[in-house]
Amino acid sequence: MKQETKMDNHTKTAKAAIPAAPVMNQTSSEIQKFGTRFPVPLGLEDKVCEESISNLNRILADTMTLRDLYKKCHWQTSGATFYQLHLLFDKHYTEQAELVDLIAERIQVLGGISVAMASEVVELSKIEIPPTGREEVPAQISRLVAAHEVIFKFVRKAAKRASEGDDEGTADLLVSSVIRTNELQTWFISEHLVSLSPTEANLPEAKLNDTSKH
Repeated sequence: MKQETKMDNHTKTAKAAIPAAPVMNQTSSEIQKFGTRFPVPLGLEDKVCEESISNLNRILADTMTLRDLYKKCHWQTSGATFYQLHLLFDKHYTEQAELVDLIAERIQVLGGISVAMASEVVELSKIEIPPTGREEVPAQISRLVAAHEVIFKFVRKAAKRASEGDDEGTADLLVSSVIRTNELQTWFISEHLVSLSPTEANLPEAKLNDTSKH
């Protein structure tokens, strides 16, 4: 004979633990402290990995700063070039965000801990912090170019050091991804600082001299 189950249509909060309920408000001690590394079987010397991790964290902090600087410029750009720069800055932001992931993952691959929070980034990055308010477009672009150069100077040294230690994975990442992406972005934005008329071509110097005689 089929047993009937009596259904209670009134919902009540259970005081006892329910296996299906998520366990909330959990805490934990750090399972790996920042600045420590565990050995990974990559065929690299510990000191090489340690140096690469330290250099990569500095580059990561600079890249995160540049990424956010592009987003700031994307939001705050103005004037006749607003539309194209609004889109270009956002494109560069997305590309820098992709670099952030690649750099952070490389740090973890080497057994280290990557910086992640804004407070940590501010401590490590050497890129100048911009004012909170809006700047004119030429100042925005000049600030971005300067930030790129900060990255170039350090990344090239870090890539060389990684290669000397046979850490070709780090060296390849820095050269093929970080340097090449930043070089292309620098070219794109620096071209917006060229002072040319959008309506009249510059006259050759000889012709300018001829016209001044009349």
